[in-house]
Amino acid sequence: FWLLALACCQGTVCASAQTFFFLCAFLWNYKGQLKIADITDKYIFITGCDSGFGNLAARTFDKKGFHVIAACLTESGSTALKAKTSDRLHTVLLDVTDPENVKKTAQWVKSHVGEKGLWGLINNAGVLGVLAPTDWLTVNDYREPIEVNLFGLIDVTLNMLPLIKKARGRIINVSSIGGRLAFGGGGYTPSKYAVEGFNDSLRRDMKAFGVHVSCIEPGLFKTELADPIKTTEKKLAIWKHLSPDIKQQYGEGYIEKSLHKLKSNTSSVNLDLSLVVQCMDHALTSVFPKTRYSAGKDAKTFWIPLSHMPAILQDFLLLKQKVELANPKAV
Repeated sequence: FWLLALACCQGTVCASAQTFFFLCAFLWNYKGQLKIADITDKYIFITGCDSGFGNLAARTFDKKGFHVIAACLTESGSTALKAKTSDRLHTVLLDVTDPENVKKTAQWVKSHVGEKGLWGLINNAGVLGVLAPTDWLTVNDYREPIEVNLFGLIDVTLNMLPLIKKARGRIINVSSIGGRLAFGGGGYTPSKYAVEGFNDSLRRDMKAFGVHVSCIEPGLFKTELADPIKTTEKKLAIWKHLSPDIKQQYGEGYIEKSLHKLKSNTSSVNLDLSLVVQCMDHALTSVFPKTRYSAGKDAKTFWIPLSHMPAILQDFLLLKQKVELANPKAV
């Protein structure tokens, strides 16, 4: 009798737990689908709109009804974007590494948005820089990605912050899975690790002002940023100036073998850029935006999970992707 009663109680508890679990899942999903009431009177500012994620985001949010201010690096990028969008969208030429340019742009945005302030800032502008083994590089090889991806992002944010606070709006920083896990030598990964740190401190500082700060961590996407031809050309340019010792250690065929490995792994590269823009959209329009978004199958199933694994496992899996050196003992 007591065993039967205990089993019934356990069954009741189990059923209650399942009901509670499904109720929580339903409420969590429902909460994520709640949207802000009106977007047609809201202004958003996006950097890096010449191509890639920024370009698609500018076109997408223009169609949705936002007042988009799209920052482009080049006149040609600006002209091409205007041709594909409505009169609501405005473009500005912006080099995020030029403090005076950033300051003047922020002043123009302030005069443009008026008392409404700026609802959304999407820090998307970024460069890959040189991806090469660390012992091939000089400190100057690290400067460009850190200047653009980190200091440029910080400078734009600080100049736009008063307008964001006025609107009690949103800040979205585009980081990378390279901000979670170092997949190659060069300035890109250090810059993205630093973006993650800046994003976290900014998020906590802005909570009191009602400003939401989100971070997007895309996996590997096919964009101009990750053009394998340009990446290889940069590697070759550095290779030509390396010392004979390093060339002997790596071997003459190292770059060709690296390129072959890169081509064999193209199946893991995401082609649908809208996956990142969907994250931006949720961060801009959800009543309850997420703290972090991962975009791309590789990010969700490999890079982000691996970033939580022990270092010994990370090293084992990532080193398997690298080309074996010809003679590493030739020092």
